[in-house]
Amino acid sequence: MASVETAAEHERILREIESTDTNCIGPTLRSVYDGQEHGLFMEKLDARIRNHDREIEKMCNHHFQGFVDSITELLKVRGEAQKLKSQVTDTNRRLQDDGKDLISSMEELKQCRVQQRNIATTIDKLTHCLPVLEMYSRLQEQMKAKRYYPALRTLEQLEQTCLPRAGHYRFCSIMAENIPKLRTHIRDTAMTQLRDFLESIRKHSDKIGEAAIKQAQLQRSLDSSVSPQPRALIGRRSRKEPGARARTEIDEHGGSPVSEQDSGILDVEDDEEDEDEVPGAQDLVDFSPVYRCLHIYTVLGLRDVFENYYRKQRRKQARLVLQPHSNMHETLEGYRRYFNQIVGFFVVEDHVLHTTQGLVNRAYVEELWELALSKIVAALRTHSSYCDDPDLVLDLKNLIVLFADTLQGYGFPVSQLFDMLLEMREQYGEILLKRWNITFRQVLDQDNFSPIPVSTEQEYRHYTSQFPLQDPELDKLPFPKKLPFSEFVPKVYCQLKEFIYACLKYSEDLHLSSTEVDDMIRKSTNLLLTRTLSNCLQYGIKKKNVGLAELVQVIINTTHLEQSCHFLEEFISNITNVPPDTVNATKLYGTSTFKDARHAAEAEIYTSLNAKIDQFLQLADYDWMAAVPGSGSPTASDYLVDLIAFLKSTFSVFTNLPGTPVEHATLPGKVAQTACMSACKHISTSLMQLLLDPEVRQISMGALHQLNTDVKECESFARAGPVAGFQGDTLLLAFSDLRQLLELFTQWDWSTYLADYGKPTCKYLRVSPHTALALLEKLFKPMKETSRKNNVFAQFRKTDRDRQKLIDTIIKQLRNLIAQHHT
Repeated sequence: MASVETAAEHERILREIESTDTNCIGPTLRSVYDGQEHGLFMEKLDARIRNHDREIEKMCNHHFQGFVDSITELLKVRGEAQKLKSQVTDTNRRLQDDGKDLISSMEELKQCRVQQRNIATTIDKLTHCLPVLEMYSRLQEQMKAKRYYPALRTLEQLEQTCLPRAGHYRFCSIMAENIPKLRTHIRDTAMTQLRDFLESIRKHSDKIGEAAIKQAQLQRSLDSSVSPQPRALIGRRSRKEPGARARTEIDEHGGSPVSEQDSGILDVEDDEEDEDEVPGAQDLVDFSPVYRCLHIYTVLGLRDVFENYYRKQRRKQARLVLQPHSNMHETLEGYRRYFNQIVGFFVVEDHVLHTTQGLVNRAYVEELWELALSKIVAALRTHSSYCDDPDLVLDLKNLIVLFADTLQGYGFPVSQLFDMLLEMREQYGEILLKRWNITFRQVLDQDNFSPIPVSTEQEYRHYTSQFPLQDPELDKLPFPKKLPFSEFVPKVYCQLKEFIYACLKYSEDLHLSSTEVDDMIRKSTNLLLTRTLSNCLQYGIKKKNVGLAELVQVIINTTHLEQSCHFLEEFISNITNVPPDTVNATKLYGTSTFKDARHAAEAEIYTSLNAKIDQFLQLADYDWMAAVPGSGSPTASDYLVDLIAFLKSTFSVFTNLPGTPVEHATLPGKVAQTACMSACKHISTSLMQLLLDPEVRQISMGALHQLNTDVKECESFARAGPVAGFQGDTLLLAFSDLRQLLELFTQWDWSTYLADYGKPTCKYLRVSPHTALALLEKLFKPMKETSRKNNVFAQFRKTDRDRQKLIDTIIKQLRNLIAQHHT
């Protein structure tokens, strides 16, 4: 079995050797040598070689005859070949002899062809080199003429088209080396022109802004019959023209605008076609440096660099423009210059936005405006707070409105400016209140507090035109006559109307509804009434040296001003076109203001009258230890007689009693009654205080009788009715406390007092146990001291002893009543 496998393996190796390339037979032979049957394989190999040799021999034997025949044929051909060779050699010699002339001609033709080719090559090279030289010459002319954008285009064409075609010549190499330098020179020159332009518009931004504001103001003042431009087009009269003009110039010259003037600001005085037409930004500013620099940097592939530089520089300029001067608040011109610069800045940016493609975008402009708006509002809040002149504030408000309308015409949102104007209205109102406070005080100080005398119908109409007086009875009186109020009333009423007009002026052009304007005016007027005018009236009432006549006139004045409040309501409604009965409409507080002032004047009358009474009472000089008069009653004290005379004279004058001259205003009836009652109560209270004064330690019955006489004099004054309108003995009630106390002691009616105390029908209902006890102790204090000194002889004076016991009993009962009252 093993031999069969070995034979098969040897057979496979032999077939592989026969069919494999000699170079790859090594591994096959190695497998033979690695095996154990090397000798057997060699035998197989020899046998195979012998078989192949036998096959080769058979094949050679089979083809041998044909080979012999071929050799024979070849020997026959050799002779013919020798003949052919000699013929060819002969023919070649003759051909060489005949072709010498032809070769000479061909050489000459070759030289001509080389010359022609050289000429053509030279022409071709010159054809490529001449445009380079011409273009470079044109480039030099453009650079000399400072037409940099066409020069840049020429430079680009020279580098990309002409120089590659011209080939590698020395002058081409020199040109190629100069191209980067020329580009750098053009870029630097364009940037220099741009810097000059930016510096120029920074210096002249106030002129640009002034022109834009004038244009906006002109737009606002156009007649309504003329079809106005849309508000959004204010200041953009020829916005598309500069862009179109720039594009035309670029198309014509393959580059930037033809204008090479880089001043930035144009002189438009000679070019204005219409003297009444206000020039726009494009008329005042030459934007060609911006366009030129933008195109140049775009061609150079540095557009982003240019845009970043331009925006950065404009942001810096914006910060400078938005920084107000420290003394801007002193004059309106300072604010106007500030606004002109800001408007000029944003007019330029708006124009650049609409005439360039992407140099600045809407987001960038809006970002700048947001920054500017916050700084503007902050600056105005700060500087306007220093202003105390309402006229300057009003002018500033009008300037801000014009500033806002101008920028709104360019599409910038300005709602924050109008919100700030509403905030400034509060400040304006406070400044107005301060001015009107001074005005009211001047009117008050200049007033003579006397009814206005009127001699003619013209004078009467003059005053009634200033103040809405409606008094039919006064109209019927003949001239001369007197108006019930003083000059203060018409002057104050006119000043109230002037204040309302001042508030209305501020509300104009703030885009407010009539209801909002009406509400603002009413609130401001209420502040004027309740705070400013009220304080001035209080000042006039409380100031020194104000007599009763002046206070009476103040009451009459405030009464008439109170009655005129509904006329002020109608006045405000007429100028705001808002009916007074509108829902949620603010009502004027004038009625309450004048009522409060009148009440203060009335209180001041009472206080002044009481102060005058106190001056008389200071003259009182009672002898508290006076003896009881022997016969008859004592006469009233001199000071009290003078006091009663003063009161009679005062009330007769101010209540216009018959027989008194009408030189002063008439005191209203209720006020006169209250004043009279207050005076009587004050006299009664003061006399009671004199009687119970702790410094008065002892009082005699004689002193009580004198005081009783004075009280009777006062009661006589009260019964005489110094003021009409009291019912019965109402005025006598002011002295009832003092009267009951004096009767209790002068009549020595202690049994009735102690028996009826606490009952509604008690005769001495107004006498308190405290008062009775205090006066009783003062009255009988000398008796106690005498009894102590003369204690040895007290047993012999039975009458005094009994009286002392009675007094002790009364004092004890009074103290019991006081204790019961506390319990």
